[in-house]
Amino acid sequence: MLILYCNTKNTKMITRQVLKLIEEKLFSGKVIIISGARQTGKSTLMKHLLKVSDKKTRYLDCDDPQTRSLLENQSTPNLLRVMGNADLVFIDEAQRVANIGLTLKQMHDNMHDCQIVVSGSSSFELSNSINEPLTGRKWEYQLFPLSFTELSEHTSWFDEIRLLETRLVYGSYPDVVNNAGNEPEILRSLAGSYLYKDIFSFQDIRKPQLLEKLVQLLAYQVASEVSYNELAGLLQVNTRTVENYIDLLEKSYVIFRLPSFSRNLRNELKKSRKIYFYDNGVRNSVISNFNTVNLRNDTGQLWENYLVSERQKRNTYNKVYCNSYFWRTKQQQEIDYIEEHDGKLYAYEFKWNEKKAVKPPKTFSEAYPDSAFEVISRENFTEFIG
Repeated sequence: MLILYCNTKNTKMITRQVLKLIEEKLFSGKVIIISGARQTGKSTLMKHLLKVSDKKTRYLDCDDPQTRSLLENQSTPNLLRVMGNADLVFIDEAQRVANIGLTLKQMHDNMHDCQIVVSGSSSFELSNSINEPLTGRKWEYQLFPLSFTELSEHTSWFDEIRLLETRLVYGSYPDVVNNAGNEPEILRSLAGSYLYKDIFSFQDIRKPQLLEKLVQLLAYQVASEVSYNELAGLLQVNTRTVENYIDLLEKSYVIFRLPSFSRNLRNELKKSRKIYFYDNGVRNSVISNFNTVNLRNDTGQLWENYLVSERQKRNTYNKVYCNSYFWRTKQQQEIDYIEEHDGKLYAYEFKWNEKKAVKPPKTFSEAYPDSAFEVISRENFTEFIG
């Protein structure tokens, strides 16, 4: 099994789950695309694959202007010269290359025996450039911050249980995990302008302060139902601007949305959504709150954000294809999280402090009698996210 993540300050390496998926697709006749937030380990992943490969390889770093210029010349003779006699070509930070999709199509169609692996930290720019030219020619994978499974296999299940409250506060970016004691400093750097670098680079953001204020408002409302109208009023902009900015934040892997589930009942909320952060540490840095769990009044929100984000990692890496929702009625009956797959609903309620038995709302049980229901607490959460 391949292993990944080695920072410059120590030699520890952490096995990444996505590597097994990538290994299975190498030399299968399609371009492999690895996307994800900055600092999640994409470049390290590619360099490790480069190091362990027994093929002729070439690594192209698109942060280098000369490399970008070469790749933007899409003539076949030029691209043949760029690739040389390599069997395995890595293109890092591909979102920085203009019309990268057309370049990759040319490379794929003219160099049949060569495997191309591409990384990018900006899904909106990478997807917009790649989707149409590479239709039917690509495998796509997302790399998240470190998962509970990756961390517990690296150290032990016991250690990760012991560090649970630390993860709720500081999250699990590789640099954060590997530099215990320096978490606030690292997260402040990560959640500063670096977090929005792709948005500022590729979109015409006329009011960057507005974007940062919106992220703060979303951080305070994490794991809660959000109203675009309310956010627009607080920011003194129109709802369309709020929706556009939230879309950009989602496509740059800062946040993700969870829609409401509605099927049978007239009083179910139909167009509502919750907002979650991909990483608890980034969320806490945005609001400058690194207090320990016992000194916070938002522990329930942190717990829910952690579980839903970890569940996303678990489902993605294990190829679990499902629709995810929350459920709420106009009378404020609610269920934190629902998955729909194989024709069945699976409902979950998240409790940090489980003091008594919890049952699903009667309205939900009557409307969806064949659904499953489970409370996820500190006693059983590893089965939910592992």
